[in-house]
Amino acid sequence: MVQTMPILEVIALDAQDAEAAQAGGADRLELVADMASDGLTPSVATFREVRRAVDLPVRVMLRDAQGFAPGDLRQLRRRAAELREAGATEFVLGFLDAEGEVDEGVTLNLVAELEGCAWTFHRALDNSNDVFRSWEVVRGLGCDTVLAAGSAKGVEEGIENLKALVAQAPPALLVGGGLQARHVPELLVAGVDGFHVGSAVRPHGWDSPVDSASVREWVDRLV
Repeated sequence: MVQTMPILEVIALDAQDAEAAQAGGADRLELVADMASDGLTPSVATFREVRRAVDLPVRVMLRDAQGFAPGDLRQLRRRAAELREAGATEFVLGFLDAEGEVDEGVTLNLVAELEGCAWTFHRALDNSNDVFRSWEVVRGLGCDTVLAAGSAKGVEEGIENLKALVAQAPPALLVGGGLQARHVPELLVAGVDGFHVGSAVRPHGWDSPVDSASVREWVDRLV
C-alpha cells in the first residue's frame, strides 16, 4: 500500500485569505462566499483575484442557497460555466432531496457543466439520512473527494463514522466540520489523509482573515 502524504485544505473568502493560506503551507483552497450561510458560490471576480494571487489548487463552491437544495439550478449552471471560462478546474457541490437522500438528478445536472473537472461532494453527506448509504450513492457520481465530518453535529460526534468511511475509499475522504487539533492523531492512525479547516485558522473568527501561522501549525500536525 502506497502511503499518501496528508493534505490540508483551507477555506478562503478572498485573495488575502488565499495568500495567507499559501504562506502557511496549505495544499489546497476551498473558495467560498458568505460563511453566514455556510458557504456559497463566490463571484467570478473573486476567483480571478485568488487565481492571480496564488498558485495553489482552488476548489470553488457551487451552492446558491442555505440548506442542501439549489435555489436556481439553471443560474448555478451558468455560474459554473462562467467560472470554468475564467479558469476554474476544481469545484465543490452536493445536494439532498426533500426526503434527506442524495439528490442524484440535481447533482448530475450540475456536474454536466464540469466535464473534465475534479470535484468534491461536500457535507450534504453528513446531513443525509444515512451517511453510509449516501456514501455508496455518492461514489457513483464521479467525484474524487467527499468532504465529511461523519455527523451533522461535527467531527466530535462523527469520528467513528469517519474511521469506517475512510476504509471505503475511493473517493478520498476529506475531514472537516468542527475538526479540532485533538482529533488529528486518531484520524491519521485510521488512515485519513485529507483535512479541511476554516475557523480553526482564523483566531479572531470569520470576520478576520486567515492567519498564516495558524495554517503552519496545522500543517505541522499532519507531518
